[in-house]
Amino acid sequence: MSQITPQPGIMDIALYEGGASKVEGVANVVKLSSNENPLGPSPKAIAAAQAAMARMNRYPSSDHAELRAAIAEVHGLDASRIICGAGSDEVLCFLCQGFAGPGDEVVYTEHGFGMYRIYALGSGATPVVAPERDRVVDVDAILAACTEKTRLVFIANPANPTGTMVDRADLVRLAEGIPGRAILVLDGAYAEFADGYDGGAALVEARDNVVMTRTFSKLYGLGGLRIGWGYGPKPVIDVLNRLRGPFNLSDVQLRAAEAAVRDRDYATSCQKENARLRNWLAAELGKLGVPSDQSYANFILARFADSDEVDACDAFLKSQGLIVRKVAGYGLSDCLRITVGDEDSCRRVVDAIRAFKEQSE
Repeated sequence: MSQITPQPGIMDIALYEGGASKVEGVANVVKLSSNENPLGPSPKAIAAAQAAMARMNRYPSSDHAELRAAIAEVHGLDASRIICGAGSDEVLCFLCQGFAGPGDEVVYTEHGFGMYRIYALGSGATPVVAPERDRVVDVDAILAACTEKTRLVFIANPANPTGTMVDRADLVRLAEGIPGRAILVLDGAYAEFADGYDGGAALVEARDNVVMTRTFSKLYGLGGLRIGWGYGPKPVIDVLNRLRGPFNLSDVQLRAAEAAVRDRDYATSCQKENARLRNWLAAELGKLGVPSDQSYANFILARFADSDEVDACDAFLKSQGLIVRKVAGYGLSDCLRITVGDEDSCRRVVDAIRAFKEQSE
């Protein structure tokens, strides 16, 4: 019998499942399960990607200097402290590989992004879950979960799948309270949708134990290209770059992302349209007896009576060609996460849930 075995922790990983994209036997399907930008990427990003495709015989830049410079210029950051990855997921993975291993602990919250647990286990570390309070990150609970073994603390702000967020004062208190050898990681995949929020940049600048991550998959509509970045103290970024493959991003990815981040008019228009329709969708569903917390992302977490009603509503929505996300795997079995689509999609969702409620009476 083979003696080949994986590293400890690997077989404890449940495979991550992305949002569904089709319903058998149903045409005109609208996918609202993966928090994608319904308006698509900037036309300038598309043009940049198309131009780069003519150079696919050439290796891409290994230092990502032009993209890092563009990100730094737009956000007022130090380009030398930026790392780019294949989605912000890759940067999160580098953090676990670089700073957590056997005997160490990685803390995240009970409704936190599923990849935190996967990356912790993949590095041999022990995942530790801190409770939330009414679907909001609880700083006191996180601090209580920390020990001298804690090496990383992950929080998404705004959070996925809840859409809630904590303010700067709580982030400061968290950064000040974690153990000395721990790094606070602020996952800002949805930061652009929270008006006036810098994703934690000011906190990164002020401290030596905070890293922030961002993505081009949500606001910028480049989920299919997988591009993200991180910003942190120079010594931390130096460690991550030692783990990064020299050509982890293609020239197509790099050029598209640079064009996208520089197209501020398009990004702003997407932000405004999301905020308008997010508020409308939440209000209309509230009138139907389907409440949600204030969302600071590009989705809402709709709450139902129980898991049976969620299952029934999800099935009805699918029959109408509407795919949303059940989030029982995040400990939210009475909720559906609904991406804010375009106006027609949002109206279809409201009409369908209204019909579901009426037939259930």
